[in-house]
Amino acid sequence: MSEMITIEIAYATPDEQVIVALNLPENSTVKTALNDSGLLTRFPALELTAVGIFGKLCELNQLLKAGDRVEIYRALHNDPKEARRQRAGR
Repeated sequence: MSEMITIEIAYATPDEQVIVALNLPENSTVKTALNDSGLLTRFPALELTAVGIFGKLCELNQLLKAGDRVEIYRALHNDPKEARRQRAGR
């Protein structure tokens, strides 16, 4: 019987922020955690283009450690530098 670890998964839309805590078997992957979180069902349009652990990009097959926070990143629609330039130009 394997040990259990506790991790969090964080996802945000422009209107909502969600953090899901999960207890998973040791040696679980990011992909397993995402599937178990229910976020893929709750947000059907969610695309897993980039995920990370504590702000560092990782692969879906990355093994998790106790206390990890998996973050699901959304694609940027605007380049932040260009948006700043446009605001400054107004």
